[in-house]
Amino acid sequence: MSEEIVIDVRGLTKRFGDRTVVDHFDLQVPRGAIYGFLGPNGSGKTTTIRMVCGLLKPESGEGEVLGFDVLKESLKIKERVGYMTQKFSLYEDLSIRENLEFIARLYGLDRRSERVDRALVDLGLAERQAQLAGKLSGGWKQRLALAACMIHEPELLLLDEPTAGVDPKARRDFWDQIRRYSAQGVTTLVSTHYMDEAVQCDSIAYIAYGKKLIDAATADIPAQIGLACWRISGRPLAKAQELLEQAEAVELVARFGAEMHACGKDAAALERAVRAVQKAQPHVEIERIEAGFEEIFIYLMSGSIDNFQ
Repeated sequence: MSEEIVIDVRGLTKRFGDRTVVDHFDLQVPRGAIYGFLGPNGSGKTTTIRMVCGLLKPESGEGEVLGFDVLKESLKIKERVGYMTQKFSLYEDLSIRENLEFIARLYGLDRRSERVDRALVDLGLAERQAQLAGKLSGGWKQRLALAACMIHEPELLLLDEPTAGVDPKARRDFWDQIRRYSAQGVTTLVSTHYMDEAVQCDSIAYIAYGKKLIDAATADIPAQIGLACWRISGRPLAKAQELLEQAEAVELVARFGAEMHACGKDAAALERAVRAVQKAQPHVEIERIEAGFEEIFIYLMSGSIDNFQ
């Protein structure tokens, strides 16, 4: 039996003035999947998410979200979606419980007290329920925002850079909860800049300045890009970096703390270039490594043209 597709949009295009911020975007996402959006600031991730959930109407394109027409039935889509924005948007002068009760009333939910109690327990907020939202740390605000998104039991969860500014432990707890929702059949579309979060997604789309560069299962992306990579370590690295940047076969040089990664599509030519640098700079050590998502991300972005230029 084929997977049920809950997001199936084709050719979504959005312009602001004379600038195209999303350019003929296609997307298919099956039920229960965790789907990641990666891209630089201003690449169109937020605009795409808002078109998918019915908050923005595209200039052109078509498709269905949760079985509803994205152009004609946006209200029905919005009723069934949980949308967590980048900026904390709940009432800071209300307590955790009061915020959740307000959201439950806003949706006209029955069994409001029961739903709020369950949300408090699910997100580990029960003991803090009387605390004012404005007094919470970033990680606890994040939990509250997620609880508010899920209180009406949506089928689709849209998260716009949800873990920006929170500590690693809070981020890990957050992703554990997202996987629990996924196991229950909730589909998640998430934009992120964190590579360790991207690899937790089932599939990833790289978006750069309105255009989708790649769309594939996360596990398939490294082989699909075919980027060879070497680690260069030792001190100093300045001269080695200068030589690598001048080598034609080296398409990317990126510093990672006290080491550099040199990458390129022609593996044999890249190896010759790296070994030539080591010969000229005997103090450096070289090692062949697998290209990670950060190297792939930088490589894809380096070939993209900012649509503000």
